[in-house]
Amino acid sequence: MQEILEYTPILITGTITTIELTLASAVLALIVAFTVGLSRFSRLRVVRVAAVIYLEFFRGTSAIVQMFFMFFVLPLFGVTFPPLVAGILACGLNLGSYGSEVVRSAILSVGRGQHEAALALNYSNYQRFRYVLIPQAIPVMIPTFGNLLIELLKLTAVASLITISDLTFMSQIIRVQTALTLEPFLVILVIYFIIASVLVWFTKLAERKFSKGRHTAAAKEV
Repeated sequence: MQEILEYTPILITGTITTIELTLASAVLALIVAFTVGLSRFSRLRVVRVAAVIYLEFFRGTSAIVQMFFMFFVLPLFGVTFPPLVAGILACGLNLGSYGSEVVRSAILSVGRGQHEAALALNYSNYQRFRYVLIPQAIPVMIPTFGNLLIELLKLTAVASLITISDLTFMSQIIRVQTALTLEPFLVILVIYFIIASVLVWFTKLAERKFSKGRHTAAAKEV
């Protein structure tokens, strides 16, 4: 283990890269999830069809293949991304497709009475979603979004295959240079667990906050 400690600087670098990749991909996935999820409710058929095509394509193909396509294939057509950007795009677009179904199902879970009340108030489509449906759906989304965030963290490990210097990539360097296998992978296993625990804590904190707000609003209505 003493030999592993000598590689602490590159482990720290790998940890920072993994966190950056996870957070940036999470932001992209969240934007995609709401965009595609809400597009499923569009009055325009072409928008709904485009959202379904996106969903089925990214959900039905391998995230690793998508990452390879963005990093190795797109340059053949003149589109080149740095490794980190390609990793963010692949992870974010892939997890965003799953997140879009979370958004759609959460909105559908809102009581029919709420939909009818918004219509009775003559709300526009935008107002109905902005002020009535989405605020009530967010607390339902958060637990599943938390699970997807953990899956995203684990997915970032494959980014090492496109030369991103994340934790997995750094552990491979240590393994090659020290001929050790157990120690470097045990160390990054613990680091991944710590990062995942922080994400779980953050998710539960957000869940409590939004649930409290929902209960407070319900109490005021009563």
